[in-house]
Amino acid sequence: MNTIAASLEESDWQPRWRELVQGIVRVHTERGEQQLLDTLAHPKEPTVLAFVNAHAMNSAAQSKKFFEAIMAADIVLRDGSGMAILLRLLNQSPGLNLNGTDLIPKVMRLYAGRQIALFGTQDPYLRRARERVMKQLAPASVVLTTHGFRETEDYVHLAATHKPDLIVLGMGMPRQEEVACVLRHAVGYPCLIVCGGAIIDFMGGKTSRAPAWMRSTGLEWAYRLALEPKRLFHRYVIGNPVFLARALTLARRSQ
Repeated sequence: MNTIAASLEESDWQPRWRELVQGIVRVHTERGEQQLLDTLAHPKEPTVLAFVNAHAMNSAAQSKKFFEAIMAADIVLRDGSGMAILLRLLNQSPGLNLNGTDLIPKVMRLYAGRQIALFGTQDPYLRRARERVMKQLAPASVVLTTHGFRETEDYVHLAATHKPDLIVLGMGMPRQEEVACVLRHAVGYPCLIVCGGAIIDFMGGKTSRAPAWMRSTGLEWAYRLALEPKRLFHRYVIGNPVFLARALTLARRSQ
C-alpha cells in the first residue's frame, strides 16, 4: 500500500482535522490583525500562541499527543497556502495568512522594554537572533536565551526564575507545542508563549527567507526545500501530496 493510501486509512485523522479547523482563529482585515496583536501584547494569564500549517495537520493526523498539545493552545492561527486550500475546499474563508515568520517579529516589537526569552536552536544562530531582537525589534528588552535541546523541566525552571513576559520557542514541531503546553500549566504569571518553528533560525541567519514573489504565491516551501532537501524531503515531497489527499477526502466526506 502506498504512503497516501495508508494515510487515508488512518482511523482518527478526520475528527482531529475537523476539530483543528474549527479551532483556528481567522483574521480577515488589517484592523483585525491589529486587534489580535493588541490582545497578544497584554495577556491576562499564561497564553499559548500556535500556528497550523500543512505539516502540523499531517503531524496531528499521525500523533494524538501532538494533536492534544496544539489543541491546548489558546490561540491557533492559519499558516500557509496549504491551509488556505483546505479551508476553501471546506467552503470556509481562510482569512489572512498569519504565518509565524512574519507575525512573531511584530509581536516582539510590542514587547520592547519587557523581558523576552528565546528558547531554541543553538549558537551562533541563537546569539545572532538575540542581538537582532535587542538592536532592531525590542530595544531596551532583557533577552534570555538557551538552546532548544534541554529537558522540559529546564525551560520551566528558567521561566519560573526569570519570569519573561514573552517566551518564543524555536524547537520545531512537535517538541515546541509539547513544551508550550507544559509551560502554560507550570508558570504562575501572565505571559505569552509562542510556538515559533524556525523563527529563531531565521532571525539568526541560519535560514533565509524566500523572495517576496515566492512568499506571495505560496511557494516558500519550495525555496526551503531547495535549501535543505535532505531534512525537508519527507515534510514536503511526501507530506504535501498526503496533505492534499487528506484535504480532498475530508472535503468530499463533509458534503
